[in-house]
Amino acid sequence: MLIALSWIRLILANSLPFICDNFQASLDPGSVMELRHLRYFLAVAECQSVRLASERLHVTQPAISRQIQDLEGELGFLLFERSPRGLKLTTAGHGYRQDVRRIMVSLEHATKAAKALACGSTGLIRLGYVENAGWDGLLPRTFKNFRAELPDVTMQLTTLNSPEQLLAIEAGTLDGGFIYQYGAVPPGLETLPLLDYDVVLAVPRSWGMDNGSRTNIDIIGMLGRPFVMFPRAIYPAYYDKLIEACQRLGLSLNIVNEANSEATILSLVCSGIGAAIVNAANLGRPPAQVQFFGLNDLSIPMPLVFAYSRESTNPVLQRFIPILRATLSDA
Repeated sequence: MLIALSWIRLILANSLPFICDNFQASLDPGSVMELRHLRYFLAVAECQSVRLASERLHVTQPAISRQIQDLEGELGFLLFERSPRGLKLTTAGHGYRQDVRRIMVSLEHATKAAKALACGSTGLIRLGYVENAGWDGLLPRTFKNFRAELPDVTMQLTTLNSPEQLLAIEAGTLDGGFIYQYGAVPPGLETLPLLDYDVVLAVPRSWGMDNGSRTNIDIIGMLGRPFVMFPRAIYPAYYDKLIEACQRLGLSLNIVNEANSEATILSLVCSGIGAAIVNAANLGRPPAQVQFFGLNDLSIPMPLVFAYSRESTNPVLQRFIPILRATLSDA
């Protein structure tokens, strides 16, 4: 493996100013210095013997001697003083050993860091999710399991509605997202089916509809009541599906207020502004001033899926998906 010679040139030129000018001339673009030259040099410098270095490296003595001579020839100065008693580092050799050892440690750290990134045990994953899906159940358990298995990975979580997540995944600003899927996702994206929710009716407790026994009602009985809704532009596919389902029952929703998130919608329900048809996932965090009812005559399945790009090269994503699958199977 060839060393990045520009890096070595910079480090050693700054660290060894006392070395002769021939050193700079020797590290030209045509240099043939290789990693083994430095490994052999360090072994001989530490052992102060070609024989002992040979035993440590499991390389023949002539091969080591030849590589040391080639290195000295390339550098343009002697690294060792040779005598019948053995080898002894020159002044330049002492300085060179310190910096080469630092280079080798840096290379080892770089290799370990790159391996960790390549296998997804470190790095970054950016995930989106719809707020109501994260209050209870699968998502909190998945995030907990992921952190337990890969504590050195940075996980960035962002709350976005489903269409916003799809756009972010396409743009490459999210690695994946937990969305409610209606219809096909954009080309190039894959989805992993997770859970199926339905809709429920949220009404203000101040309306006095809770008689202690009813858990389900007919939505048609809400005819004429004020409703809080989200703007169609937030999620056109779901909006149209909901309105059409109500119209088939003969119910035209009396929408008196719109809000961009279900958290805001439920706060308006708490204030008595109106009722709302919301995702049953909101039962995981029921507001104190809201009463939820199941609906006998209205069902709109809300499939929660994990969406991601099939072209993603993020190793962390490849580690996240099996953890998600395992958490789902344990549910």
